[in-house]
Amino acid sequence: MTTDPRWIDEHGHEIDEDHRGLVYDIRTLVDRRRALGLFGGVGVTALLAACSSPESDPTASAVPTATPTATPSPSPSASAAASGPLDEVPDETGGPYPGDGSNGVNVLDDSGIVRSDIRSSFGSSSTVAAGVPLTIALTVRDAATGSALVGAGVYLWHCDRDGNYSLYSRGVEGENYLRGVQETDSAGTVRFTSIYPACYSGRWPHIHFEVYSDVANAVASGPIVKTSQLALPGEVNDLVYATSGYEQSVRNLAQTSLARDNVFGDDGGIHQIASMSGSVAGGYTAALTIGV
Repeated sequence: MTTDPRWIDEHGHEIDEDHRGLVYDIRTLVDRRRALGLFGGVGVTALLAACSSPESDPTASAVPTATPTATPSPSPSASAAASGPLDEVPDETGGPYPGDGSNGVNVLDDSGIVRSDIRSSFGSSSTVAAGVPLTIALTVRDAATGSALVGAGVYLWHCDRDGNYSLYSRGVEGENYLRGVQETDSAGTVRFTSIYPACYSGRWPHIHFEVYSDVANAVASGPIVKTSQLALPGEVNDLVYATSGYEQSVRNLAQTSLARDNVFGDDGGIHQIASMSGSVAGGYTAALTIGV
């Protein structure tokens, strides 16, 4: 009789009956975490092997103990090789303040826009945006294959601690801080040094980005491969907004939710919620892998 393929492990061995329930649970967990993009350093194969291998110690814990911390930001040495298909990040609006020439001002052709530290304005102003430090790490992959998109151009922007967008909002029209372009590295990753954005009225805390085929197309306002947004998780929002300077964000956040947000509300931002690490005192890292 042919063995049900659900009970065959990664080595081709039949999993004994005592371990089948655990394997089913782990594979269910794997599927869910794949959908949410939450796996960090623990490999899927290793996780399954730990509970299904005939040679494993039956008295040992079958599942590695997970710590309640967020997935760390992508490693610079991460492989660019195909990792298998992943869900494409949803297309979202660039909003009314893109600064890419589609709604008035165009900052993309300004000298100085290609940079990793976006906290300060460049050109005629050197104003530095204040706020809790935030590193934003985006890893761009081909949704069909999982391969890292090396050399892609990423333009990223967001509001400041007061909920204002440089170039557009009253009082900061002459600033261009919290905007920048970078090229993805050999792992398909870009990292921006920034500050934690506010929660302004009517929107869940978020960060905008556009993906281009390369930096040359980005700074020339060429064809956009993907326009989307990153959502910041509620538990970290609460911690950051309890600090000085973010007082109005506390009120605004209390009046909205991911489910009611006009961008993330359709699916609760399942493919756009960043994995977080760090602290208020030391700064946070928001990491997200996106399929395009």
